[in-house]
Amino acid sequence: MANVKGKSKDILEKTKLYLKDVKRGYARGLSGSKLFLVFVIFSVFGNYYEQILNLIVHFFKDGTIFWEYRRGVIYGPFSPIYGAGAVLFTVFLLKKDLSKFKTFLYGALIGGTFEYVVSFLQETFIGTTSWDYSNQLLNINGRTSVYIMCIWGLLSLIYAKYLYPKLSKIIENAPYSFMRAITIMLAIFLTFDMLISWSALIRQSFRRKGYEPFTIIGEFYDKVYPDEVLSKYFPNMKAK
Repeated sequence: MANVKGKSKDILEKTKLYLKDVKRGYARGLSGSKLFLVFVIFSVFGNYYEQILNLIVHFFKDGTIFWEYRRGVIYGPFSPIYGAGAVLFTVFLLKKDLSKFKTFLYGALIGGTFEYVVSFLQETFIGTTSWDYSNQLLNINGRTSVYIMCIWGLLSLIYAKYLYPKLSKIIENAPYSFMRAITIMLAIFLTFDMLISWSALIRQSFRRKGYEPFTIIGEFYDKVYPDEVLSKYFPNMKAK
């Protein structure tokens, strides 16, 4: 009987602690933790959006089922450009109660500018491009276009007015301890993932220029992440 009472008391205490943890919530307001989780969630969303869209395009083009990686990193289903875009929308579009038109307009400008800058930096530091809109009307140096900016505007409108409020509530109502542990693990993993992935791409750009590795790290990248491996995870990345 004493053991039963002891176990019941223990379960009751754990239940109280859990309910207290849930009530405490997580990442209230526009905190750094919430922005990071937004980054992760939409990095995953962007990855599968690209892959599914690519599958649909191939199917209607030639009737084939073609599933291709469209990541922004080597490990895991993450496309950081979408995550970073969602963070920018959160920071710049949600601090004020903007009208739908202003949300669309600002979102289009933010998305287009961001895409242009990323394309410029990628070409400058890695010597590659992942998209080229030169064949589109009203394109801006092939890095973005009015059409693409309108898509960004529409996505920002859907995100700011419909998706984010619901997502924010889900995050804030999650148990604090659990979400904190998940956030820390994801932050550590993605930090190393992005560091390794983008360092491998930089080393690839040096290989293309004929530079031999002059450190053990360069030798490691040449052995573990040769061009064949990188082309698997970044198939739409073209050398300039």
